[in-house]
Amino acid sequence: MTDSFLDAFTPDQVARITAAGTRLHLPAGWSPIRERTPADKAYIILSGEVSVRRGGEEIARLGPGEIMGETAIVADTLRTATLVALTPLELIHFTDDAVRRLREELPDFKQALDEVVRARRDIAHTPE
Repeated sequence: MTDSFLDAFTPDQVARITAAGTRLHLPAGWSPIRERTPADKAYIILSGEVSVRRGGEEIARLGPGEIMGETAIVADTLRTATLVALTPLELIHFTDDAVRRLREELPDFKQALDEVVRARRDIAHTPE
């Protein structure tokens, strides 16, 4: 896997993907995604770090270049974790419609997103 989700794309594809979203800044402590809520948005982290928590327990941390919130959109399920900003965040915000549209229009985006979803599901189902 690449260091950044966006590394998998050509410059033209990156421009198209980022144009489908909106840049957003969030303060530390903010929770852009909450467990057991509808899958209505996803983000790519440009800077900062988030804690991924399930049932209040941290299960992972995500940082620059990573996408978050995609799994529930792809699976059409409720959120399985809460994300909490550990630092101020600079993000690209995508609506669920934007994610679905990019998956339909850009086969490389669909493939990269599906790989992230598969990898995260594998980690979630690996016994500790």
